[in-house]
Amino acid sequence: MNATPRSAGLPAASHLLDVYPYLPFRPESAEGVYLHGEGRRIIDFYGGHAVAGLGYAHPDIVRALETQGRRLFFQSNAVALEVREEAARRLAAFAPAGLGHVFFGNSGAEANENALRLACRVTGRGRILAIEHGFHGRTAAAAAVTWSAVGKWYGFPRTPFDVGFIPRNDIAAAGRLIDDTVAGVILEPVQGQAGAFDLDPAFVQAVAAACEQAGALLIADEIQSGMGRCGAPFAIELAGVTPDMLTVAKALGAGFPCSALLVTDRIAAGLKPGDLGTTFGGGPLASALMSTVIEVIGRDRLIDNVRALSQEIIEAMPLGPVEAVQGKGFLLGLRCRRPAREMLQELLKRGILVGTSADPQVMRLLPPLVLERHHVHELLNALADIR
Repeated sequence: MNATPRSAGLPAASHLLDVYPYLPFRPESAEGVYLHGEGRRIIDFYGGHAVAGLGYAHPDIVRALETQGRRLFFQSNAVALEVREEAARRLAAFAPAGLGHVFFGNSGAEANENALRLACRVTGRGRILAIEHGFHGRTAAAAAVTWSAVGKWYGFPRTPFDVGFIPRNDIAAAGRLIDDTVAGVILEPVQGQAGAFDLDPAFVQAVAAACEQAGALLIADEIQSGMGRCGAPFAIELAGVTPDMLTVAKALGAGFPCSALLVTDRIAAGLKPGDLGTTFGGGPLASALMSTVIEVIGRDRLIDNVRALSQEIIEAMPLGPVEAVQGKGFLLGLRCRRPAREMLQELLKRGILVGTSADPQVMRLLPPLVLERHHVHELLNALADIR
């Protein structure tokens, strides 16, 4: 029997585990940046946790899914596939130079799990450092380096390696903690769940330099911040840093479950058949969609769109209940005088969906990259209307 009331929106007869707090809105269909349901049309400024990078029912995505589905719906990694090779080629070209080797998976947590395992294996060390307030997933290793997971919802009796945390933007602490016992450091250049908190580029550079000096590997978790969302192909590039490994998911497949781990020549050279594995990762459907996403982002100059429209939002602040803004591109955190959950409800009444975060005063904006200027103006007008 549940110890707490069932989440709003979950029917009493539902067989779903009651583990998600539902919003008071049920979407039935979606197109572009709009969610439709219950006789309403909602502008989605949250994008399904940053997954809907190209919005909904994008014609290129629908076409790629149908075409590949008719051609070859599934085959495992037991056979070579041209569509998989093409996706890897496009992703390596889209990523920072030097990350030319790709392993496809199913989710961001899986990508991080493999990156962490490789860090320990390549270095022969058993300690991983992460950044305070970061979020990296809910699997054993990924959750172990997620701030506050252990002791709160982690669930495993012990972590798979020793874990330590570096205070955000503390360059001195980074230099002190990253030593020759550390296998790797994992960081989000912009911490999504923490409220779109963007790490200082100087701090990211200092972490990278300390890793190089100590022989530790730097892992850039771009699950939420990647694929053009922060005004560059990947947010780590804004700090002028190339990591040893980079993970990406969410918007990579435009809503289709997929992820990727990219590594350097050095790491790839030490791997052999059987060292990594997955059944569904890099399947034909996912591969076709990943290639299409990368093609559309470049063809339609969506990164330029992100830069221009995010700048309009930033320059409009403070506005209404919003006191300050943080983050990059379309991964923004609006710090409010009122609790973010109240702000979510107020904006939903006005036909706009936003997200909350681990910081109760910060609501997040993670809209599709295809957002247009008039959508931004609707958000700004709605914020100006709230007291």
